[in-house]
Amino acid sequence: MTLARIEARFAACAAENRAALVTFITAGDPDLATSEMILAGLPAAGADVIELGMPFSDPMAEGVPIQRASERALKAGMTLKKTLAMVERFRRVDSTTPIILMGYYNPIFAMGVDRFLEAALIAGVDGLIVVDVPPEADDELCLPAMKAGIAFVRLATPTTDAKRLPSVLKNASGFVYYVSITGVTGAATPDFDAVGAAVQRIKGSTRLPIAVGFGVKTAEHARAVARAADGVVVGSVLVEIVRASLVDGKATEKTAQLVHDQVRELASGVHSARTIAAE
Repeated sequence: MTLARIEARFAACAAENRAALVTFITAGDPDLATSEMILAGLPAAGADVIELGMPFSDPMAEGVPIQRASERALKAGMTLKKTLAMVERFRRVDSTTPIILMGYYNPIFAMGVDRFLEAALIAGVDGLIVVDVPPEADDELCLPAMKAGIAFVRLATPTTDAKRLPSVLKNASGFVYYVSITGVTGAATPDFDAVGAAVQRIKGSTRLPIAVGFGVKTAEHARAVARAADGVVVGSVLVEIVRASLVDGKATEKTAQLVHDQVRELASGVHSARTIAAE
């Protein structure tokens, strides 16, 4: 289904007059078994779309929480092959929730683009966010992914001006990820009025859904973003919950539950956003 799964999910959320909740976790954090428990429970907790981080040793766009999540996953032995296998196991029980792999080009390049895309397609990956492959290098990964039927989600930022935006949108698919702040993930709280204006500006140039992330930490933040955006992306707060749950660096029986509880709270904010705004 690949791209069709993403389109269907955003369309379903729009039909319910609400934004989609997009949740990010790092594959293999803090260990493979716990990470799979977290992943498996996200849809029931309220996640509409899942971004699954591909652990990498130098995640330059990430703040400290996601950097540390990558470190924990790599230390526990996580690899790109294991990440794809994790998606494949998820697909055995969930055929409808879109999964977007998010990360950096180096592990994909090391595996080989063609081999990676073939394995991703078999596993049930719906899209990619690869933050260090710019539009000028679309031939490297974006166009081959799209040819394979896998969406290539592009990032737009507060510094993406009218001159740059067409390049960002040219080969984008699935949805557009609007980075709400200048800086790394989880670094600051967005200016929600500015976010709303930016979403409307981008919507003037594309029919793709616009999902907003970076800095969304609470149900109230999610509610504020969901009033304007088609999707709300939350990541740093979830991986920080994982970290805070650890005892002597190890997961506990509460680790997955705590993440799912936070997702339920965030989902309540997203789901109520337009109802409250209309009152």
